[in-house]
Amino acid sequence: MVFHPVLTYMMGTDRVLGLLPLLVLAFLCESLYCKPNNDVRSLAEITREISGYRAIAQKIIHLAVQGEAQNRSYDRLAAFTDTVGNRISGSRNLEVAIKYMYSALIQDGLENVHLEQVKVPHWVRGQESAMMVLPRNHTMTILGLGSSVGTSSQGVEAEVLVVESFEELRSRASEAKGKIVVYNQPFVSYGETVAYRAYGASEAAKVGAVASLIRSITPVSINSPHTGWQDYQPGVPHIPTACITIEDAEMMARMARRGQKIVVRLRMGAQTLPDADSFNTVAEIVGSEHPEQVVLLSGHLDSWDVGQGAMDDGGGVAISWEALSLLRDLGLRPKRTIRMVLWTAEEQGGVGASQYFERHKGNISNFDLVMESDLGTFSPLGLQFSGTKQAEAVMQEVVKLLAPINTTALEEHGEGTDIELWMEAGVPGASLHTADEKYFWFHHTEGDTMTVQSPVEMNLCSALWAVVAYVVADLDDMLPR
Repeated sequence: MVFHPVLTYMMGTDRVLGLLPLLVLAFLCESLYCKPNNDVRSLAEITREISGYRAIAQKIIHLAVQGEAQNRSYDRLAAFTDTVGNRISGSRNLEVAIKYMYSALIQDGLENVHLEQVKVPHWVRGQESAMMVLPRNHTMTILGLGSSVGTSSQGVEAEVLVVESFEELRSRASEAKGKIVVYNQPFVSYGETVAYRAYGASEAAKVGAVASLIRSITPVSINSPHTGWQDYQPGVPHIPTACITIEDAEMMARMARRGQKIVVRLRMGAQTLPDADSFNTVAEIVGSEHPEQVVLLSGHLDSWDVGQGAMDDGGGVAISWEALSLLRDLGLRPKRTIRMVLWTAEEQGGVGASQYFERHKGNISNFDLVMESDLGTFSPLGLQFSGTKQAEAVMQEVVKLLAPINTTALEEHGEGTDIELWMEAGVPGASLHTADEKYFWFHHTEGDTMTVQSPVEMNLCSALWAVVAYVVADLDDMLPR
């Protein structure tokens, strides 16, 4: 131990020596792991505890990947999506989906199955079409964006202004009045490029445009438009907005560079109805020693009104359900409660999850870990994690138990619209990380169907999800914050 020179000078060596036990304890509490009663556990002790779960982890993995539960998550997801189909916030289909899942969870023998009511947005697409009438007739494939206003029954027919960025739009603002702005923005990443979908309409309206058409936020297209939520900015006129295909956006950009006049006729029957009643769907395995403490795992039950919502986020729903089923099948009851929440209205900005947070945040100290799967259930690589360095060290040991299926990566920054409020409040959070290169090929399109899903990959995702949830819920101590 090296003495601090200022402390030694001010207090004298004898007094510093007398304080050494307290200084050492403070250092250990900061750098290792302290229980609430101030007993100190070293990382080595925690590592030994976690390594003791190796045999249990192997049983969970075997049951999910090779045992009787093999392909169960895939089969459940297929039955659900084939029967119900897509399920947008406020729709009759979402009501049917919630009732379906509620009954299925009860029949599966899970505990405390219940619904928690929330209010959700109710936007209806209606009939929509777009036709390029100059320089030639061409029917365009579009998907209106969530919360968009509609056109009049006659539609909007106007000349097109093609731009590649918000900066170009502002530099050409004098050309935009009375036109339909078409954004042909290149795809950089979803996180960066999605700003055009979210704010494209308002930015176009600021310069006098009558509508906006946005190149779909995807790196790959087979003439497939992608929908999603968009946000009108306060004090800015609301104009109709939709996504078009990469192919049509690039074609109009080429025409514009040649100096050709482009005219498009747009019709959209979109409307926003009063908020609707909906529910978050909850099921549990109740903890044996600390039932009030919770490891929460989740996916969102709603989807867009295209495709089947199998990938986004039926897969996250199915593996969260399967994780509980695997533990139940093996008779595993952890010390803490494992709670599955199937969120509603995630696609409208985590509406169901935010209301759940408001309802339960008074017990925030009892939430040990929040987990979300919403980036596809492709071949799993590991977890993305947000928490303290001490919690991260514990999770590094937990994911080592997944070595038999080679999913031991632990990366920074857990993510998920539905768990971000918990993470912002200091609760450790984890999201499933998969080989998701193809995710945004199908995201929010008619192509989001069961054909995208693989039973083998879902087995692996289920095994990972169940092992992590169980071990964290059964450790002697909650994750440090």
